[in-house]
Amino acid sequence: MIPSQYNITAIIEGYAKGYFLMSDDDGQGLGWYSSRQRTLIPLDDRFRYPKSLRRVLNQDRFETAISRDFLSVVEGCADRDTTWISDDLKEIYWELHQAGWAHSFETWQGDELAGGILGLTIGGSFVGESMFYRIPEGSKVAMVKLVEHLRSRQYLFFDAQMMNPHLERFGAYIVSNRDYRKLLKQALSMPCTFV
Repeated sequence: MIPSQYNITAIIEGYAKGYFLMSDDDGQGLGWYSSRQRTLIPLDDRFRYPKSLRRVLNQDRFETAISRDFLSVVEGCADRDTTWISDDLKEIYWELHQAGWAHSFETWQGDELAGGILGLTIGGSFVGESMFYRIPEGSKVAMVKLVEHLRSRQYLFFDAQMMNPHLERFGAYIVSNRDYRKLLKQALSMPCTFV
């Protein structure tokens, strides 16, 4: 049973204020977190990716889908040596998905899930929670196609929360918490729809 302070309304309010949920190191409890810096994936011409990935995209080896297998994407994102996605958080994501807030953006090869990105959408913001792949390049193709999708839906930003070398290769950049909150305030008033 999820603690009552983590009902859907409270969670969306938390994300709308710039916080995000993570489970504790032992996976037993949940907590709200913020950061002095946020990592954004550019939705403009600063977005880039390696030439080797361009070849993969041109080969059309993957097809994309939105939330075709949401639960498998959550499981894929949680399946690592150290995970902050506890059973409670999996349940929360499922409830957010059923309420229309959480989505998975997936790549498929035939009937096999190749990779995916888990995120929440609030107004014109897409808050990426995690990503994974089962087939090489599956999550990278998902990233490129998700950026294209967000552009086509006129989203203001794609929040990747924390920087890593993988995201840097896509042109990810860091903004201060203050600038992030300004962007978030602007995004909250936008009537974007993900699906």
